[in-house]
Amino acid sequence: MGHRILPAADAYWRPSNQMGVMNTDLAGQLGATMLGARLWRLTPGQASTRHRHRTQHELYVVLEGTGRMRIGDEVLTLSPLSSVLASPDTVRQVFNDTDADALWRVGGAPAEAANTLEMTPETLA
Repeated sequence: MGHRILPAADAYWRPSNQMGVMNTDLAGQLGATMLGARLWRLTPGQASTRHRHRTQHELYVVLEGTGRMRIGDEVLTLSPLSSVLASPDTVRQVFNDTDADALWRVGGAPAEAANTLEMTPETLA
């Protein structure tokens, strides 16, 4: 098959393991193996895990709301449809200190496991 479709109504959303942020694994549900892709919906006061990757570059796109992000030593404020590319070794975190939801599309390649519950303490460090 040359393509797959995930209707919005069929997307499975769940809270993230550590921070409880609602997200849906688009890449996993569509069977992608070469990249990761998720939607993250942060309600006011929520934040994702502060993290970096071993090999994965990540593209962050603000779809709705005001995007707030720590990347390296900078704090960014992004309007809808603005984007940021983060290299693997750059520490990053999206957060929402506004009074409205923020919806992010985050994609990365090459695909890299992101289940913190399955990582060793050394990998987490």
